[in-house]
Order: sequence, then structure tokens, then C-alpha cells
Amino acid sequence: MIKEIYLTQEGLEKLKAELNQLKQNDRTSVIERIKAAKEFGDLSENAEYEDAKNEQAYIESKILELEEKIKHAKVVKKENKETIGVGSILECLVEGEKELIEIVGSSEADPINGKISSESPVGRALFGHKKGESIDVDTPGGKLKYKVVSVK
Repeated sequence: MIKEIYLTQEGLEKLKAELNQLKQNDRTSVIERIKAAKEFGDLSENAEYEDAKNEQAYIESKILELEEKIKHAKVVKKENKETIGVGSILECLVEGEKELIEIVGSSEADPINGKISSESPVGRALFGHKKGESIDVDTPGGKLKYKVVSVK
């Protein structure tokens, strides 16, 4: 049984757009590549054909993966704007440095761009806290002190 996948509305829209791109454009172009490669002759020694078939397999598996994520997606609606949860955007002081963090579901995580998974050590530690609170977070790089400046 596949568990629910928690997403923001923006994350769900991105998955749908990616799925549409794969189905409408990428799938069609790889089929054209396969047709063109078949015209080169012997398929057993045709690198272009082999490459196109590998790309087709990747696209089809990615389509199935995205369809499953969308099927099991649960869009999180932030009802309590004071408590940190999925969908919260926080301004924090991390060891005195100002950081903007968005708590997202694991499939939307992008730490380099400030999107932290609710299942990560930082996401779990911040979950349920409020503006003004200080939280000690155990990370793989050591313990860090987070001070929540604002929650949106």
C-alpha cells in the first residue's frame, strides 16, 4: 500500500505539468526518434535505436511514477497559520544567520532553494513550533540552533 504523499498546491501543479510534458511532448518525440532509427537498418547494431528505446523506457517509468504520486497526493491546506507545518514559510535565525525556509512534502524538497521536507531532521524538529521559539536541531552536520522569527 502506498502512503499518502503530502504536497502543497504548487507542488501538485508542478507534478501535473511535468506529467503533461512527458505525455504530450517527450513521449511523442521519442517515438519519432525510434521510427527514424529503424530506417537506419539492422537494429542489433543500431546505437541510435538503442538510445531511443532506453529513453522511451525512462519516460514511461517516469510517467508511471508521477501518476502514482498524483493519485496518492494529499494537498495540505494550512489552517493554523501560527504553528509550523507543511506549507509554512518561516523566517529563522540559524546560528545567527537569517534563512527563509518553506516546509514541504518529501517529494517537493529542494534544500538548496529553502524547501525543506517535513520528514527531514530539520523539518521534523520545527514541526508544531511557533513564532518566537528556539529549537535545537540535530542534523548530520551537528547540532544547530533555530530561532523562529516569523511563520506565514
